[in-house]
Amino acid sequence: MNWTLLVTKPARKALAKLPDKDQRHIQQALNAMEADPFNGDIKRLQPPAWRRRVGNYRIFYDLFPDEKRVVVTSIERRTSTTY
Repeated sequence: MNWTLLVTKPARKALAKLPDKDQRHIQQALNAMEADPFNGDIKRLQPPAWRRRVGNYRIFYDLFPDEKRVVVTSIERRTSTTY
């Protein structure tokens, strides 16, 4: 059963500002997260927050297993403070 994936407005805006090639990679990762948000290079942060690495970018999301819902809160380029 698929998970429900919701992308917040700030995350959509951040995605739209990225180069096309990076947008495609991140969109593929988001599509994969609908099937299984626990797959890939992920790390648990403060519950319910998680982080997924996609190249030089990080997808930050909240995970609600009881509702089978994933809420993408932000998409950021990796820096020394963006683990």
